[in-house]
Amino acid sequence: MGKLNPKQVENLTEPGTYEDGDGLRLVVKPTGRKSWLLRFQLAGRRREMGLGSFPEVSLKKARLEASAKRSQLSDGVDPLAARDIERAAQREAQRTSEAKQLKFETLAKEYCEAHGGTWSEKWRKGWLRKLELYALPHIGKLSAEEVGTPQVLKVLQPIWTTKTRTADEVRGQIEQVLDAAKARNLREGENPARWRGHLDNLLSRAEKKKARKREHFEALRWQDVPALMNKLRASNTPASLAAQLLILTSARAHMVRFARWDEFDLEAATWSLPDERMKMRVAFVIPLADKVVTLVQSIPRNEGSPYLFPGQGKSGVMHANAIRTLLHGMGYEHITRHGFRSSFRDWAGECTHYPREVCEMALAHDERDQTEGAYSRSDFLDKRRALMSDWADFFSKPIVDLEKAANPASGRKQQLLRANA
Repeated sequence: MGKLNPKQVENLTEPGTYEDGDGLRLVVKPTGRKSWLLRFQLAGRRREMGLGSFPEVSLKKARLEASAKRSQLSDGVDPLAARDIERAAQREAQRTSEAKQLKFETLAKEYCEAHGGTWSEKWRKGWLRKLELYALPHIGKLSAEEVGTPQVLKVLQPIWTTKTRTADEVRGQIEQVLDAAKARNLREGENPARWRGHLDNLLSRAEKKKARKREHFEALRWQDVPALMNKLRASNTPASLAAQLLILTSARAHMVRFARWDEFDLEAATWSLPDERMKMRVAFVIPLADKVVTLVQSIPRNEGSPYLFPGQGKSGVMHANAIRTLLHGMGYEHITRHGFRSSFRDWAGECTHYPREVCEMALAHDERDQTEGAYSRSDFLDKRRALMSDWADFFSKPIVDLEKAANPASGRKQQLLRANA
């Protein structure tokens, strides 16, 4: 039986400590504030634990709390540690509950901030802009949990047949944002924006295939690339040097724009790109032909920048359109920077005997399936080095040889004429 009674507790005003028994006591402060305190011993140490203030915690409730804590002690549990764990769990549950109320619009912006560091400014703006135009009006104010298949279809169906490529890009963006939300425990279940085994049963696959066929890059014929290279060599501007590096390595434009000096080992003749710089997020090594090493050595080095081609914008590198502007000024308005990869691939297929997998790997395309890749882990570096050296040598051939390459039939005709003579 406790020493205190409810009336007494209510009327106590004299500052001090009033025992109820079994370690439970009421503490009255000079300010008049009253609070409950439990004293106990654990592992030979005296401990104190607050149980709340009066009148929020009544005498009856304080006794029940004290009894519960003593039960924990008898089980070998530290009541203070147990309370800390419980409070942490409550805070986490509260944070999760609040986070689950985050709108898709906010989650999309957070995703862009988390992953957009390696994107170009143009890509980052375009990524958000597509969502603003097509997705956010429908699902922007919904939480991640509230976005289901009907909501995703509401976004995609109006533009699936008219803007299929854009619609599929938006679908992929929604899938990425919702996957990230699931990783943060903001939603459960399957991703309603996934294509394979889900939306491919609800949206026209034929439209997607047609859109893929329409997605192409205009490329310069491989026979015409040497003439362009000769024109580029006549200029030592950063855009011209970047264009030469782009063509000679068959790299993607963003790989060249953001090329860093510390990625190049000119003694080993390699250009090593980390996974975050690659489209497929897999680190890749490009072997450099001797002519490419010489080209890189000729690029002026700006000690204040880690990049081969520094710029004044926020990205710190040359403008995204610098090479394209240069090409247009030289009369090559009809081609794209990405198209040089097609020029290289056509040349490799028509003029060399390198295996297909080596030619594709030179473009950072690993077409081996998962099983084959598990057993064949080679990146064909030595074979790719020979291939890229041949590609660089292709631009050094005499003009007459290039003309024969451009028109093989004409070359055979000349041989017949000489034989008949």
